[in-house]
Amino acid sequence: MKENIIKAIKLTFILVVIFSGVYTMVIWAIAQAAPGRGEGRKVLINGKLAGYAGVGQTFTADHYFQGRPSAVDYNAAGSAGSNSGPSNPDYLRLVESRIDTFLVHNPGVERSSVPVELVTASGSGLDPDISPAAAMVQVARVARQRNMPIGKLEALVSEQTRGPLLGIFGPATINVLALNLALDQLNPVDSTK
Repeated sequence: MKENIIKAIKLTFILVVIFSGVYTMVIWAIAQAAPGRGEGRKVLINGKLAGYAGVGQTFTADHYFQGRPSAVDYNAAGSAGSNSGPSNPDYLRLVESRIDTFLVHNPGVERSSVPVELVTASGSGLDPDISPAAAMVQVARVARQRNMPIGKLEALVSEQTRGPLLGIFGPATINVLALNLALDQLNPVDSTK
């Protein structure tokens, strides 16, 4: 029995060294070779941090396209969903409230046309992407706020749409940060208003 305990202690020590030391160093080394050196892909505009390409963020002004709600306020340190299901009455009230708010800011959109992703949080709470349909339903509001032709905005949404991976895996998506940055380049907002 003493032999087994000594073997177990040795094995535990070896596994601790491998998984706490060696594995951690290998992952760190791989991250150093990645874009952003493991710090994420920073998006800089005129030397100022505008956001991170792979993490959603809040856009509340009507002159911007809005992304998916977040259960963790886009805090990457606390990535999580709400864990509330479709039978939870509090969650249903929250979704109804989000739909009502969306309809107030987007007059002319019918309740049945509100994309589900604009009123429900993603599983990670960090989703930076929306579908082309979720962007298109916001075009009229953004065009009105920026005094732009709707066709010009629809073309911008089409330009920013990324197809499925390898043409078959997953849906077409639009990164909301990239879309809004392109929008600001196309039609800058007067910050004095």
